[in-house]
Amino acid sequence: MLKRKAYQELVEWKNTHKNDCLMVKGARQVGKTFLVREFGKKEYKSFIEINFIKNQELKQIFTGALGAESIYKRMTAMINGANLIEGNTLIFLDEIQACGNARTALKFLAEDGRFDVITSGSLLGLTYGEDADKNTEEPESVPTGYESFLTMYSLDFEEFLWAEGYENAIPYLKELFDKKEKVPFSINEKYETLFREFMVVGGMPEVVANYVVHHDFTKVSVLQDRILENYRFDISKRAKGSEKIKVRQCYDAISKQLAKEIKKFQYSTVEKGQTSKKYAGSIQWLKDSNIVNPCYNVHEPYLPLMANSDDNQFKLYINDTGLLCAMYGFETKKAILENTIKGNAKGGIYENIIAETLVKKGYALYYYKTDDSNELEFLIEKNREVIPLEVKAGNTATKSLNRFIETYKPSVAYKIIDGNIGTSDVKVTIPHYMTMFL
Repeated sequence: MLKRKAYQELVEWKNTHKNDCLMVKGARQVGKTFLVREFGKKEYKSFIEINFIKNQELKQIFTGALGAESIYKRMTAMINGANLIEGNTLIFLDEIQACGNARTALKFLAEDGRFDVITSGSLLGLTYGEDADKNTEEPESVPTGYESFLTMYSLDFEEFLWAEGYENAIPYLKELFDKKEKVPFSINEKYETLFREFMVVGGMPEVVANYVVHHDFTKVSVLQDRILENYRFDISKRAKGSEKIKVRQCYDAISKQLAKEIKKFQYSTVEKGQTSKKYAGSIQWLKDSNIVNPCYNVHEPYLPLMANSDDNQFKLYINDTGLLCAMYGFETKKAILENTIKGNAKGGIYENIIAETLVKKGYALYYYKTDDSNELEFLIEKNREVIPLEVKAGNTATKSLNRFIETYKPSVAYKIIDGNIGTSDVKVTIPHYMTMFL
């Protein structure tokens, strides 16, 4: 089993929650069901799993009176061997979007409090009526105040290192990062190489689990292509009506846009001459499904960045850089691994991996662009201020970052490069892989 940070978050919820159920959200195939199942079996004396698509007859448990006592009676009557141990049972309601009454009933199960309840499902972010799956049922009442949420992602670089057996090295790298000391040359080269491998492999659990055993990039490609087809199948299954084609077109256009000099998403990349009027709903579908990470332009880099961002100027990044590389093909992957890739696509791929890293660290994504000659790839909110990040695929000059420092006087600014740690006044240069420590 791959070690996941989200497992500890589940443990913390178990030990601290009061009168709430936990909804685990995230894109397809990031390991939600597997992790909750392992958590339930290890941390509780009794674990009951209900998948409302696989076992549709179990929807009857939530038909009729929705009080906790009635539900639990029907549960023990319909599930052979169901053992409800007060204070030590986890009930996992998977694919809950297929049983609207189950979602409504969470309020009553949370109020009852005898047993812990975790829910999960496919594309739960589609809350604005754009879900066309015939299995989806809208709840009569959303249990506001009785749900907490955990968003899961594919593995981050640190988890990838754990899987590859480098867990004990991470504290040493973190110490160098904190002290702003250079990493010994051979070690830095090693972890830049591992980071490029992570860019190509990505963090999808099935892919990582296969790679750590075989270290075969051909097998990686087969698995990634299958995941991409599953994503496209979800689009064709779940998007409504004419949106099916438009969402698919927008998703496929992201890799093309990231390979351009101007990374801001342009609707003309999808279809020449088109604007947001035709495709804005499709973009929103992709955002809500968690298969893309949006990044919004900020003209005034002050807290809160959300209030100073422009919803109409944004970039879209693929949620897993390994999948982005799979879209580009095997030769591009090979060039990344050999560190020989050139052109605008190189910059887009490195932006994507840094965006992915920041999202998995819990940051919202913003960029700073006031004119064609002045752009910073990312701004983050940290320690009660706005911190600028300039991303370089190599190690070139940082005119935009220098201008930002001169104008806004941040306490620290980061240049993220293919290189080593360095400092110059408030500017700190770090290798790509150390973004995991921000």
